[in-house]
Amino acid sequence: MLMTACGPSEPAGEPQAAAEAEPAATQPAVETTTPVEQAGAGIDADNWPAQSSPFQRDPAMEAEIEALMAKMTLEEKVGQVIQPDIASVTPADVKKYHLGSVLNGGGSAPQGDLRIEPQAWLDLADEFWDVSTDTSDGYLGIPAIWGTDAVHGHGNVTGATLFPHNIGLGAANDPELMERIGEITALEMLATGMDWTFAPTIAVVRNDRWGRTYEGYSEDPRIVAEYAPRIITGIQGRPGDDDFLRDGHMIATAKHFVGDGGTVNGHDQGNNVATEAELRDIHAAGYPPAIAAGVQTVMASFNSFHGRKLHGYDALLTDVLVGRMGLDGFVVGDWNGHGQVAGCSNTACAQSFNAGLDMFMAPDSWKGLYENTLEQVRSGEISMARLDEAVARILRVKFRADVFNAGRPSSRDRAGDFELLGAPAHRAVAREAVRKSLVLLKNANGVLPIAADATVLVAGDGAHDIGKQSGGWTLSWQGTGNQNSDFPNATSIYDGFAEVLAANGGRAVLSESGDWEEKPDVAVVVFGEDPYAEGVGDRKHVDYVPHDGLELLRRFREDGIPAVAVFLSGRPMYVNPELNASDAFVAAWLPGGEGAGIADVLVAAADGAPAHDFTGRLSFSWPRDPEQVEVNVGDADYDPLFAYGFGLSYGDEGALAALPEDADTVAANIGELMAFGDPVGTWELALQDDGRNRVHDSRGASHGGNVSVQPFDDEVQEDALRVTWTGPAALVIEGPSRDFTGMQGAALEITFSMQSLGDANMSVGMHDGSYKFREMDVSGPAAGMVGQGWQTQQIDLACFGGQGVTLSDLTAPFVLTATGPAEVLLKSVRVVENAAAGDC
Repeated sequence: MLMTACGPSEPAGEPQAAAEAEPAATQPAVETTTPVEQAGAGIDADNWPAQSSPFQRDPAMEAEIEALMAKMTLEEKVGQVIQPDIASVTPADVKKYHLGSVLNGGGSAPQGDLRIEPQAWLDLADEFWDVSTDTSDGYLGIPAIWGTDAVHGHGNVTGATLFPHNIGLGAANDPELMERIGEITALEMLATGMDWTFAPTIAVVRNDRWGRTYEGYSEDPRIVAEYAPRIITGIQGRPGDDDFLRDGHMIATAKHFVGDGGTVNGHDQGNNVATEAELRDIHAAGYPPAIAAGVQTVMASFNSFHGRKLHGYDALLTDVLVGRMGLDGFVVGDWNGHGQVAGCSNTACAQSFNAGLDMFMAPDSWKGLYENTLEQVRSGEISMARLDEAVARILRVKFRADVFNAGRPSSRDRAGDFELLGAPAHRAVAREAVRKSLVLLKNANGVLPIAADATVLVAGDGAHDIGKQSGGWTLSWQGTGNQNSDFPNATSIYDGFAEVLAANGGRAVLSESGDWEEKPDVAVVVFGEDPYAEGVGDRKHVDYVPHDGLELLRRFREDGIPAVAVFLSGRPMYVNPELNASDAFVAAWLPGGEGAGIADVLVAAADGAPAHDFTGRLSFSWPRDPEQVEVNVGDADYDPLFAYGFGLSYGDEGALAALPEDADTVAANIGELMAFGDPVGTWELALQDDGRNRVHDSRGASHGGNVSVQPFDDEVQEDALRVTWTGPAALVIEGPSRDFTGMQGAALEITFSMQSLGDANMSVGMHDGSYKFREMDVSGPAAGMVGQGWQTQQIDLACFGGQGVTLSDLTAPFVLTATGPAEVLLKSVRVVENAAAGDC
């Protein structure tokens, strides 16, 4: 029944020694004040870098802003500071409420179709523009602007160029390349009518458990400080130049201010307990150069600093960011981040606005927030002076970007030129970025480069999967649910080998399973992390589980076939077994759409010389064991497996001594089935009635339509799943067979909220690899929980094992069935040890 529940390894030697040439003192000096001492001291803005704005205010522009504001009604002013998501707002709403901007989150697109044609984006941009500038009702018609997360290219739109994620670009250590990437991203966004990108992310990542590690360039603030102004210049142009924010440029965002990469245990949206000096010198290192480069917006961070949410931290948002660093643009919030401030909700937060947030990102809460903000200004809780300050900042950015004169998005220069999306010249830059981002960790016996006329077997589940190699923030928020056909202007890693080898008389053979008929000269095994974003990607450790490439590597070695590992990941990870089993090992990160860049480096020229050398160097230290999640250059006890700055070139000795594999690896995440409303790892979601449909993007319906799912926002964006039944059907979490017998006192733990059940029966079940299925009727307890809010319940696994299900061979450890109309919100499902689940 349901019940309420409420030692490092020996040094490997060689990798560390090879990296010791990199100077150890690569971080700014920091104070030794402890977090406890600092927590009571607060923020002293005088300790932060002071700089002047790069802008000289234009008197004529300031006069226009003043004149416009003098005519604006209170309703028009409040509308400027509210930003809804296109999934929750219509063009008619934008007109009625005088909204100043819209956004599309990672799970939103025109008509709700994440893979819709580019023309639909431009058409919708025109609609928002038309209604926002309509003055027929007597209002001023201030143009609305549209922002989107283009974090590795214009990745929300089919056909766009997809660059490597930031972790790979950090390894490239090429600031000039960053500027070119920014320019290309802006051009492709302009083709679809966009005004504004929520990029770049300039977090300095200090704990690799964080699910957004791949969005950071480095653990080293120096790289971040060098990159931030270059990519911003590429996106926006240079302040003072005629093409600043126009003629191929657009509005950029530096995010997230501040400390998002240093939370306790790497928890997304968690608490940063660094000293103020560490916050300034490490985590904020990218902001002064970003502001000096003229960045027009800065996004407040979800995280807290010593328990206080940044969305409400006036000393940091106002005194430091604007007062000391000289931001002369505006501060925008993150997805309902204001609702996390103490005393606030998603629909009411004067505290955040008064602290210095100029624009609320209120994706689905915008209407209530608009109405409450109006009342707070009328009551004096928000002063008119503060509202006018925020509105003036927003208008100033709009004037600088010339949106008042730009006309409909479709009428602007480059708009509708969809040939810019994935243009050959753009893809060439992305391919160059892939080549420069690769880091060679091992090359025994000169296995690389591969001879140009060789027969190469390309194996592993990442060999021919553009979605996997591109990671999160790719068409969908989590980067899941994609097929190669969704990427018309991209190449898989296998495609690249086929192209490069065929040009020189060689041959690539695709076999994801690793099976072969004709023995190849070399096998390339491509494997690694499946796509994820934000909190879904948070981990308990950095062990690469399930080590799915290991069996292939060992099999090839046994067959006498040289094996090259190409590892796809959003963070450095413990892969000692794979390093031992491979002849060469390449950290490829998340290379994006130009998988051919990998073959460019791994395959030799026709004369046998390297066609391109390995120039990538680690911008993140590589862990020695699964628990070494905080290992950063400059640490007093710094002892990684591969140090910051490590990376082999073709002229280097590439052998690697055998590494220990006896680390205490937590088989972890084995028990995580669903987190934040999404399946974890290799688990997948299926809906079944008279047929069976796999569900992607947390959206979909069963074959017969009896059950459907869609994302639900509880505490944060899309952190739960709404499941709705209209008839008999089941929701299934399924995947490769897993053995749960090693977990002591294990129970299935479900976090959910019952919305309705009616007369339907509900059961929880599971089945094994032999399709033995057992279920438990939970109708009574479930009915009693309708309307009672969030619940966490457990069922002893023995309740199923005792009925014949083989717990060592579970292929569907969670099946939730209803016989008729019902609705439940699901947040997490997992198998936990040492549970107190009680009797069956």
